[in-house]
Amino acid sequence: MNETPEVLLTNDDGIDAAGIQVLEAGLGEIANVTVVAPATDQSAVGRQTSTDVVIEERNGGVALTGTPTDCVIAGLQEFCPDPDLVVAGCNRGANLGGYVLGRSGTVSAAVEAAFHGVPAIAASLYVPVDDTAFEDAEVEERHYREAVRATKFLVEHAIPAGVFDHADYLNVNAPVPSGYLAVTDDSADGPAPMRITTPSHRYEMDAVRDGDQVRLEDRIWQLMADGDLEEEPGTDRHAILDGAVSVSPLTAPHTTEHHEALDGLAAAYPPGE
Repeated sequence: MNETPEVLLTNDDGIDAAGIQVLEAGLGEIANVTVVAPATDQSAVGRQTSTDVVIEERNGGVALTGTPTDCVIAGLQEFCPDPDLVVAGCNRGANLGGYVLGRSGTVSAAVEAAFHGVPAIAASLYVPVDDTAFEDAEVEERHYREAVRATKFLVEHAIPAGVFDHADYLNVNAPVPSGYLAVTDDSADGPAPMRITTPSHRYEMDAVRDGDQVRLEDRIWQLMADGDLEEEPGTDRHAILDGAVSVSPLTAPHTTEHHEALDGLAAAYPPGE
C-alpha cells in the first residue's frame, strides 16, 4: 500500500450527487482520489456494462455515459491504473440484505473491482422515511457524516490490518443519526459505533396485479420505517436499526461448498443416445 492511499472513487447516483462529492472531500484528506463516475443516475443497474461510452471532465473528475461497472473498468484501465482501493458511494439509500448485492450499482462497482484483484468498499447511507416518499426526502451533505467517517477509517486502516486477506470487498451502510433529518444544524447524536455483520436473508417483495399492470413493491423499507421489522442480531439491518455502522465482509465470486447430492446427479446423468 502506498504511503498515501490511491483511491478510485465511483458511485451509481451520478457524478453530480451530493454523496460522492462529500465522500471525495473526506477521502481527499487522507488519500489521492481519482473520480470516475456515471454522468447520470444509474441506480439499481447491477453489473450491467456498455460497449462504448462518452467521457467528459466534470466536478474535478471524469463522467462516463455508462454504468458503475463501466466506470470501474475504465477507471482501472485508463484513469487510475494502480489504486490501493476502489470506493463506491456514498449511495443515497441503504444497500442492506443479501438480495440487493446483485441489484445495487454501488455494490456492483465493488464486485467489479474485486474481479480485477483490487480491494473495494461500497458505502451507503440509510435514509429513514416516515410519511415522506424516499424520493422526496431531503438529504444534505451533512447527513453523510457517519458514512464518510466510517469510510475514511476503513480506507486508512483496512489494508494494513489485513482485512482484505480474508475479504474481497466491504459493504458498508451508515445511519443518519437519530433526528438528524429534522434538525438544521450539526447538533445531532454522537458518533455511531461500528459492527461487523452479515447480509440479512429477510426478503419482502410483493407483486400485485391491477388490470394490465403489476405493481412491484419492496415492503422491507416501510417495515423498517414503521419499526415493525425484527432482525437477528449480527445482520446488517439489525445494526442499522440499532444506530450502528454495518460492515459486511464479502467475497466475489459467490461460491458454495462441494456436496455429494450434486455429485450423485452428475454420476447418474444418462449418456447420450
